[in-house]
Amino acid sequence: MNHKEDWDFYFSNVEDKPGSFYLDLGLNKIAPVDNMPHFFYVSLKMNNPREDGLSSNGEYETLIHIEDTLVKSLKDKHDIIYAGRLTSNGTRDLYFYTSDTLLIDKTISESLVQFPNYEYDFEIKDNKDWSYYLNFIYPNPRQLQKILNRRVVETLEKNGDKLIRPREVNHWIYFKTTEGREKYIEKVKEKGFKVDDIDNADSEKGFNYKLIISRVDNVGHGDVDDYVLYLWELANELEGDYDGWETSIEVE
Repeated sequence: MNHKEDWDFYFSNVEDKPGSFYLDLGLNKIAPVDNMPHFFYVSLKMNNPREDGLSSNGEYETLIHIEDTLVKSLKDKHDIIYAGRLTSNGTRDLYFYTSDTLLIDKTISESLVQFPNYEYDFEIKDNKDWSYYLNFIYPNPRQLQKILNRRVVETLEKNGDKLIRPREVNHWIYFKTTEGREKYIEKVKEKGFKVDDIDNADSEKGFNYKLIISRVDNVGHGDVDDYVLYLWELANELEGDYDGWETSIEVE
């Protein structure tokens, strides 16, 4: 399949139980795929889950080995896309799309017979509109923003930043109206943000009014979501589009 894979994870409650999704975000750019109308999943019962139903450190390597074995076998024998997995409530569900379901069940059983200590189930469903991926597996906008936040923080860490020093953090927001932008400015100034730039912008979606703001903040994993999600939600309320943030790398 000609798309750029973009694997990442996020946490979400599923039927009131904690869940961990690991998925190819890149599929969102090509979904639905017309020649892959069939959805199927393999549900693996974990033997030693944590008390909250997520996978334990002790079982992690085995689960990855089972996953890798199954995915490779399916890709070798069938025209499939591996969309991702959900770990929740003591099970790990692996999600796939395929062009043809013939002998899929045979490949699954032949792959998992190598792991007799693990119980599994599977189901095949027609899903031409890819709603299982788009509406269930793929993160909602708030969850996606948290993924993007984490990626920026991880980039800082990879460049030697210990995330200890507060520093100026810049934010880009675009609006459909100047009125929305002015209301946004009024609100964020109350929170200590300062305006760095106001300008016009060309946007196919109509977000033609740009705003750049900043504030000195901490950038630790436990800090960023607090203020970024506030700015993101406020932008949504005022017909705006929060377009991300950046900051300097501070190395001791």
